[in-house]
Amino acid sequence: MALHLFDTATRAPREFVPVRSGTASIYLCGATVQGVPHIGHVRGVLNYDVLRRWLLHSGLDVLLVRNVTDIDDKILTKAAEAERPWWEWATKHEREFEQAYDALGCLPPSVNPRATGHITQMIDLIERLIDSDHAYAADGDVYFSVKSFDGYGALSGQQLDEVQQGETPTRGKRDSRDFTLWKSAKPGEPSWPTPWGDGRPGWHLECSAMATNYLGAEFDIHGGGVDLVFPHHENERAQSNAAGDGFARYWLHNAWVTMSGEKMSKSLGNTVSIPAMLERYRAPELRYYLVQPHYRSTIEYSDGAVAEAAQGYRRIEGFLRRAASAGEVPLGRVAPEFAAALDDDLATPAAFAVVHNTVRDGNAALDEGDTPKALELAASVRAMTDVLGLDPLSARWSEGGSDTPVREALAELVESLLAERQQARAAKDFARADAARDRLVQAGIVVEDTPNGPQWTVRNS
Repeated sequence: MALHLFDTATRAPREFVPVRSGTASIYLCGATVQGVPHIGHVRGVLNYDVLRRWLLHSGLDVLLVRNVTDIDDKILTKAAEAERPWWEWATKHEREFEQAYDALGCLPPSVNPRATGHITQMIDLIERLIDSDHAYAADGDVYFSVKSFDGYGALSGQQLDEVQQGETPTRGKRDSRDFTLWKSAKPGEPSWPTPWGDGRPGWHLECSAMATNYLGAEFDIHGGGVDLVFPHHENERAQSNAAGDGFARYWLHNAWVTMSGEKMSKSLGNTVSIPAMLERYRAPELRYYLVQPHYRSTIEYSDGAVAEAAQGYRRIEGFLRRAASAGEVPLGRVAPEFAAALDDDLATPAAFAVVHNTVRDGNAALDEGDTPKALELAASVRAMTDVLGLDPLSARWSEGGSDTPVREALAELVESLLAERQQARAAKDFARADAARDRLVQAGIVVEDTPNGPQWTVRNS
């Protein structure tokens, strides 16, 4: 396989060679289900969905585990503030995350384990660590001894004398750099019985137990956001390796979605929720916006950028619908340049460029009356957009709900008015240009002039 992926552990691209021939195994750190999902939450899941689709296209079976953290300090705090049971709060928001993933066209995971369903596996892992002198119990808590593991810090590049776990200081820790595997029970909080007393798991412990339970002691890829490199993934790696598990062979990390240069997060109050975004854009348009940039590059959110991405998707959609009116368009072959781009650490910007170049050539072939060539190019566009989860002619997106005809009619109207405005401007007939603009305003359309031409979106009512 020609696929190379950038491995955080080695800080370099590495050729992807699966542990088990014919199968790729992926563990993806899923959501901590404390609130409504925003585009920063779903970006990484979409990135790994493209990776999964490319691996499947390349002939591999793919086992993808995406966990749910359903017990956590933030969940308990928010549930208490809302005066709701913690388990109800977590379940409600887990459903909202799954609905968001499904709405944006993510393939369902092979398994979607919850942390609370794997306490037995966590206790077993703790016992292995204590028996090998890598962990110790104190006052009902259990800690991992960072100094006992020689490779600590290698994943994130942390120096041992600079490590700060960000945990509340406790009396039982032998070293402030040690991290918590098990938290002793507090009044009113959920707990489970263990040999060290009642309590609940530490965040880092959960993923190690779930990953190895489903994928084995050694698996291919561990993915997540760049903010998880330290301490979460560093601690996962340390406790798993210390217990004798090979764990992940490749570590992949996607970058943030930011607003005004800051990571998108609920605590900053700068979130853009998926339900709100889907009131303004079609799901494939939002997916296009989030998967077109390279997964390791930061996305700086703006309404204009999403509108421009929506226009990009519509250009692909328009060509394929135009081609489909001239003949049958099956799934064809991906262009070699497209395959080379995705094999180069999922270089989606270059892959999208190939798609749009093919769309341009296909439209030119239709204009010239060369229907066979146009249909061949359209079949290739379908194959490439299928890998990206964006095939406009797929059952997923071509039957996108009862409002699809309305959206298509609106798009046709807006494009005709924009064309009329552009022609009037070119002819210096400003009265006619203003009339076209006024009709757009009355229809609730916001137009932004960009170097790539006018971009439009529907005003959020």
